[in-house]
Amino acid sequence: MQMTGNTIFITGGASGIGRGLAEAFHALGNQVIIAGRRSALLKEVTQANPGMAGVVLDITDPADIARVAGELVRDYPALNVLINNAGIMPFDDAGGAIDDAVSQAIIATNLLGPIRLTSALIKHLKAQPRATIIHNTSILAYLPLATTAVYSATKAALHSYALSQRFMLRDTKVTVQEIAPPWVDTDLIKKSGDPRAMPLPVFIEKTMAGLATEVEEVVVEEVRALRDNPGSG
Repeated sequence: MQMTGNTIFITGGASGIGRGLAEAFHALGNQVIIAGRRSALLKEVTQANPGMAGVVLDITDPADIARVAGELVRDYPALNVLINNAGIMPFDDAGGAIDDAVSQAIIATNLLGPIRLTSALIKHLKAQPRATIIHNTSILAYLPLATTAVYSATKAALHSYALSQRFMLRDTKVTVQEIAPPWVDTDLIKKSGDPRAMPLPVFIEKTMAGLATEVEEVVVEEVRALRDNPGSG
């Protein structure tokens, strides 16, 4: 994608990978609008990055998605990049009883949220001279973590959706990229400083370099073997 001259909307942009990407794109001079549920945290991030804007959004609520999409088109007519980043990752046990309410929340956030938001903005994005949709999946889309079975399944589903969307948009000016993070040291579960997790600044630097190309899937080298898992045998 082109890394400058964009108007970018990013969900889950007030913390973790979302904030890292938002600040990296902001530093390049792009107009960045971040979304999240916590208005106080949005305010904290935007005040730390003058010129960045924040929008309160419940990504699990179709009506709220429609409201925010309408406001974005009205207030930011040059909007041309959508980053579907918001996600939640509760642990579960696929060998036992699964809490249905928790599963529905994961699916609504991680899968239906990106589908609904993209659908709400796709007509506007198609009308831009150039546009990009970025889906934040996970390396767990390719090789699941058994203790986060529902989360892993939603990321695999979002990867599949990105493949279909890319194909359906092949004759338009809208490109689709996917980022598939490894374990990154953020507060997605609990920011712990675990040495096994990739430091957030390192991940952001490598991911921004990947996004600056035309590659369809941005996977950091440290976990490429998992993405390239040959499967049976």
